Amino acid sequence: MTATPSEIIAQHRLVPVIALEQGDLAVPLAKALIAGGLPIAEITFRTAVAEQAIRSMVAQGGLCVGAGTVLSIDQVDQAREAGAKFIVSPGFNPAVVRHCLDLGLTVFPGTSTPSDLDMALDHGLTAVKFFPAEAMGGVAMLKAIAAPYRMMRFIPTGGIGPGNLNNYLSLPSVIACGGSWMVKPQLLVNGNFTAVEQLTREAVAMAQV
Repeated sequence: MTATPSEIIAQHRLVPVIALEQGDLAVPLAKALIAGGLPIAEITFRTAVAEQAIRSMVAQGGLCVGAGTVLSIDQVDQAREAGAKFIVSPGFNPAVVRHCLDLGLTVFPGTSTPSDLDMALDHGLTAVKFFPAEAMGGVAMLKAIAAPYRMMRFIPTGGIGPGNLNNYLSLPSVIACGGSWMVKPQLLVNGNFTAVEQLTREAVAMAQV
């Protein structure tokens, strides 16, 4: 049986959050992530080439590819058409969440308040993004907000790196963390995929401790 996006993410405990400015970087990036032991990619809709990048990575194979920074139903449809297996949004947009659920797409909407989590529960979700993690109070805030919602699991994202990754992953409510330190835009623009592979391998090792 094929693993679901949630299962793949929970297994690897990391989601690389990627903003690609050039579509032709998608395939070498996919190869670097796979070689580094992290077959997951969240391509954000912050750039014009997001849909093309998703399509290229899906065609490359071996990756669970999702779309991030999804703000509208139209973007959900674009991502799905390109082959995305999961959707991530910065906030909780009920229309976007409902559309994903209607399509059978895994969705991780952004949450940062108890009201957001109430809406997530009302939509039948069991895992959400916690964003922006550090700006919202970090580990202490996540502990506090998660306490009344013991059935909910979180993917904190925003301000997370090697220095605080394990502080988040040590929380029972956290299934994975989102981060971009292993896929920094400058590394991608410079074509330094050897560094991407190495940073990814180090991040994977750190996340499995």
